[in-house]
Amino acid sequence: MTTQKFSIVVAIDEKRGIGKDNKIPWHIKEDLVNLKNLTQNQVVIVGANTFISMQSYYDKSEREMPGKVYIVVTDDRGFNPSCSNAICVYSIDEAIKKAKSYGTDEVFIIGGSQIFKQMIKLANKLYLTIVKGDFDCDTFFPGYSDFKNVISSKREKNETNEFEFKILERITKE
Repeated sequence: MTTQKFSIVVAIDEKRGIGKDNKIPWHIKEDLVNLKNLTQNQVVIVGANTFISMQSYYDKSEREMPGKVYIVVTDDRGFNPSCSNAICVYSIDEAIKKAKSYGTDEVFIIGGSQIFKQMIKLANKLYLTIVKGDFDCDTFFPGYSDFKNVISSKREKNETNEFEFKILERITKE
């Protein structure tokens, strides 16, 4: 039996910014496609605000959200996601327990900042998009200096942004 791994998927600017005014301050289609491809038919842990933002995007496009199941962490006991593949939990411990019940090899953590802060110590892998520049963010990703093993790195640019896709693994102390 393999051990279930927790992986974080995040896009940051050069100062580790991930958001401003509860929104992503850049639009990079390649990054959204990457997120979709990684989480398609997978178990995903996400905070309520991030989930609401994603759900709104998918509702407008009239497409299904790609994950197998979204485990939405919230402290709002009245929160009821209107998507059939989402369930609510009320703590990180409950999210981890629920994720483990699906028996998948990898669980994806996709934000927001409070979820990242609470789960980064559990993560084995980091799917990181670094967007060139400082976007004057008000929300940040925690330090990730334990993720030193570079699996891959690829620089790209589109009409508006330069960015780098990196996959990093945590260096474990034996």
